Formats: sequence, structure tokens, C-alpha cells
Amino acid sequence: MAVSYPKLPLRELGNTGLKTSSVGFGASPLGSVFSPVSEEDAVAAVREAFRLGINFFDTSPYYGRNLSEKMLGKGLKALGVPRSEYIVSTKCGRYGEGFDFSAERVTRSIDESLARLQLDYVDILHCHDIEFGSLDQIVNETIPALQKLKEAGKTRFLGITGLPLEIFTYVLDRVPPGTIDVILSYCHYSINDSTLLDLLPYLKSKGVGIISASPLAMGLLTDQGPPEWHPASPELKSACQAAADHCRKKGRNITKLAIQYSLVNKDISTVLVGMNSVRQVEENVAAAEELATFGRDEETLSEVEAILNPVKNQTWPSGIQNS
Repeated sequence: MAVSYPKLPLRELGNTGLKTSSVGFGASPLGSVFSPVSEEDAVAAVREAFRLGINFFDTSPYYGRNLSEKMLGKGLKALGVPRSEYIVSTKCGRYGEGFDFSAERVTRSIDESLARLQLDYVDILHCHDIEFGSLDQIVNETIPALQKLKEAGKTRFLGITGLPLEIFTYVLDRVPPGTIDVILSYCHYSINDSTLLDLLPYLKSKGVGIISASPLAMGLLTDQGPPEWHPASPELKSACQAAADHCRKKGRNITKLAIQYSLVNKDISTVLVGMNSVRQVEENVAAAEELATFGRDEETLSEVEAILNPVKNQTWPSGIQNS
């Protein structure tokens, strides 16, 4: 089956040789973690994403207590294309019942994930939200266990994810070069927080591929606003709401602006956006296409940046509720 136009630009992912679409499909919403998603809608979203040129799909057993992996697996199977046509990452160490970074658990985890995804291997296996574990255990026990899974052909590449940026330097400075192929950072490359920028030269020097997730800051940069559990300060939530209101009054969309902001930096291989419907897929791809054709709305962006400037780079402590 030929992939239909249009094609999103592909970017090299570190030294992996993988070329990921600039927009990646974040599959956590397929686990009904924000609102209920039917199997029909989940499969349709995955199919439309692939048709429009998205080739990178990211999930985790934590999302919806395994439901996201199952739904994504059904969607990928429905594509009916060779396995080499798409890139899949899943995670280990974080589950609905809590955290377990032991070698035994992560080794079991990949087999469970592959069964749910209906795949023989994943392209990337991430150690999920490592700040909640002992980073020394991650370095000395978890990553060596993951290397064995790589040798066994169950994953092609290894990654680490988390919120605080210092976890990446801590681990990468303590493992042999080339051990970690990819990092996944979230909520640190969006209009309200661009602190990932400071880390990009270091990551590039290590040859590590860079995935940036949640350009919408877990719902802060949307018209409907963040979920109730969002750990941002009232001040940050209020500023983001004011920015969204400003865009709406101008007939602009803050979500589109936020995605385009994140896509401009080509040192970031792919920007992961959570999607649960054909409509969301089409809107996200349209934002990327519009950026490529017309560029950003610099005037509105500068106005939004001025509104958010008092809370710029204000982060929050990692919370158990979110990922």
C-alpha cells in the first residue's frame, strides 16, 4: 500500500540511522487517559497519521494501564504495511501499579509490551521517568539489562525519559558512549519553557537523538486548558490561559502556534504530540505543513511570549499523576 501525500519532513535521530517524521504520534491518549477513546477511533487515528506521513509512534505500558499499547498495536496492524515502514518506541520501569526498574521486571516488561503491540521488536525501548528511581540503579542494573534485550533483538535502540533535565547528564556521564541512543524530554521545549535548548549542545556531543514531547505543556497551551491534576503553579496556569485567550481574540490558535514553535528547531528530531482522533491528527499535520509553507506567525508569537515572559521557564516538580 502506497503512503499518500503529503510527506512530513524526516529528521535523523542521533546516530541511530532512523529517520523520524518531524511530528510524532504520542499514543498516551489512546489509553483513554484524558477521555474515553473507542477502538475504532484509535485505529482510525493511527491509520490517518501514517497516511499523512507520521512514521513515529510512542507509547508505554503506563498509559492507561496497558491500554495504549494494545490500541496502538491494533492500529499498526491495520496499516497492513511492512514493519520497516514505521518506528515504534515503548517504555519500561513505570507501570499502573508503580515503578520497578529492576533487571527482572524490565526484562519481563518488553515481552509483555511486544505481545500487546503485536510486534516482534520495538525500535526504541525507553527507561520511563527515571527520576522516580535510583539513578545509580538505572546506570548499574537497568541499562545493562536493557542492553541484553538489545542484543536479543527485542529492541534496536535504548533511551531514557523524564522531566528534570539533569537526569540526562547524570546518566549519560556514567555509561559508556553509545549506550544510550535517544533521550525523550517533555515540557522543556515549548513557548513557556525552552530550557532544553541549554542541553542540546551536550546531547549532540554525545551523539544522542533528541525527542521532545508535550509541546502543549500537558494542556497548558490549549484553549480548553490543562487537566485538573496539572502540577503547574496557579500563576503559570493563569498566564497560559491569558495567552490562549489572546490568540482566540486574534482568530489564532495557541495549540498550532505552540506546535510550530517546537518544530522550528531541527536539532530536535521529532516533536511528540498526543493524539486520539483523526481530527487531532489532521490539525497537527496541518500545523507542520503550514509552518513549512508560510513560516510562523511571528507577530502573534512575540505577543504570546510577552504574556508568558513573567513565568518563562517556570517548571514544576515531577508528579506521580503525569508522565
